[in-house]
Amino acid sequence: MHYNSGDTAWILASSALVLFMTPGLAFFYGGMVRSKNVLGMLMQNYVTIGIVSIVWVFLTYTLAFGTDWGGNGIIGTLHFFGLAHMNQTVPGYTGAAAQTIPPLVFVIFQMMFAVITPALITGSTADRLRFGPFVVFVVVWSILVYAPIAHWVFSPTGWLFKLGAEDFAGGTVVHINAGAAGLAVAAVIGKRRGWPKEPMPPHNVPFVLLGAAMLWFGWFGFNAGSALGANVLSANAFVNTNTATAAAMLGWILVEKIKGGKSTTLGAASGAVAGLVAITPACGFVNIEGATVIGLAAGIVCALAISLKFKLGLDDALDVGGVHFVGGILGALLIGLFGTSAIGGVNGLFYGGGGSLLFHQLVAVVVSATYSFVMSYIIAKIIDKTMGLRIKEDEELEGMDTALHAESAYEFGSSLLRGFSGATGGGHISARVDLGEEIVEVHKKAGEIN
Repeated sequence: MHYNSGDTAWILASSALVLFMTPGLAFFYGGMVRSKNVLGMLMQNYVTIGIVSIVWVFLTYTLAFGTDWGGNGIIGTLHFFGLAHMNQTVPGYTGAAAQTIPPLVFVIFQMMFAVITPALITGSTADRLRFGPFVVFVVVWSILVYAPIAHWVFSPTGWLFKLGAEDFAGGTVVHINAGAAGLAVAAVIGKRRGWPKEPMPPHNVPFVLLGAAMLWFGWFGFNAGSALGANVLSANAFVNTNTATAAAMLGWILVEKIKGGKSTTLGAASGAVAGLVAITPACGFVNIEGATVIGLAAGIVCALAISLKFKLGLDDALDVGGVHFVGGILGALLIGLFGTSAIGGVNGLFYGGGGSLLFHQLVAVVVSATYSFVMSYIIAKIIDKTMGLRIKEDEELEGMDTALHAESAYEFGSSLLRGFSGATGGGHISARVDLGEEIVEVHKKAGEIN
């Protein structure tokens, strides 16, 4: 079996880029929660890397990409359990689709997709999810939800792949899947205490922007790496990704300007992520004009969609539904309009292909969203009934960082006290440290009052 060293090197590098996205997501989400919950959010994202990495190599890879069980395109067999038979070709990748990379490299690359998908869900349940039950949820969800949908869409032996549905890098498998799951778990776990009446602004917007930048950077591996080679298709995916992201960012802050009179840094970061989400399924199937339209549409539509949670009364804390669910649907469906065989795949409606591709995209969207929402709701409900998904009221008021992890992200109080230790004179020293919406009062008696 001949492998291309350049392709292999690029996919290994892309795998590292995709892994880098999960810490980026942690900062993106971590900056948006209140300061008392930032470590809780970082921990949920970070531990997902460990959980999924183990489950993937032993079980979920073979379920997602193993030889089709029964020939109906539903799930893979256990043939590759524990990474057995890694000298064999990945099922379905034959003929013109034959891979030029070792199967183990493909395992590594796809593992990073499996890692970030359940991490995305944590944005919906921010500030109120217990750590232990979350770990159990990730394990079960990866096996029962992620693996089947990945098989249907990504594996050439999957039934949606055979139907003709196109998803270059994970619009359905990653974003619609995670978005639907996030909404389902949020429905089970309930609203944050005080939402929506109590203001809950981001405690660290620079963290949010840092996280968005890390995501933008890593997403080039996510999308361009999905060409599975260092080639022209990879380059098209790369430039489409960047263009759509830029257009979406501009579209989002334009909506903010029109609606509220000001464009925000948080909006710029959110708009960029919305563009990255929407172009993900389409980046290897559309030209630069299509990518620009998809990005601009994502920025505008997602900026408007995030307000729906208030009308629905569903506390999707960090807008996973409005950005990932809506953005994923938008990108997947627009392939049916802007897809062109000049780049990859088949022609969409605007390029003489008729409506068949759009129909296939619609089927993939509806099936993936419905399966993910229903199964995620059932899994979350069972765990909630048996273990309890939500932290206690006093823990929620105290904050996840100290209540669940016995740590605090910021030790401004103690540093201030050390700074005041050399103060002279009597009376009381009082300092106010702004931690987002919270004000920490520090009082130290410096000496006797004369």
